[in-house]
Amino acid sequence: MKKKLLFFLVAPVLIFSLSGCAPLVVGAACGAVGGYAASRDTIQGDSDKPYESLWNAAVRVAQIRGKIRREDSYSGTIQSDAESSLVWIRLIRLTRSTTRIRISARKYHFPNLALAQDLYVKITEEAR
Repeated sequence: MKKKLLFFLVAPVLIFSLSGCAPLVVGAACGAVGGYAASRDTIQGDSDKPYESLWNAAVRVAQIRGKIRREDSYSGTIQSDAESSLVWIRLIRLTRSTTRIRISARKYHFPNLALAQDLYVKITEEAR
């Protein structure tokens, strides 16, 4: 009885909070790393893994999934083609131990959030 009551109290809140650009957890296997949709085509999250490890993982994943057009480790940007989509990967150092990962993907000028989410999970799993 308590579970049903709790469900009916929490369900409307979840429905309204999940509309729009609400937080979205990606990949339970990522441990403490969570992600959220920053816009319709962008997944973003913070990681406590080293920047160099995340950069190397992002380059490896981008090479495996498609062709890298441009990469710049100093500014933390990678632009690539993957699965007929244009992908931008951006790594931003927030503190010495925290790095923000932002991945955007667009296919034929339309958002491809599924690809961005998949790349985000692969990069965070690949980083050591």
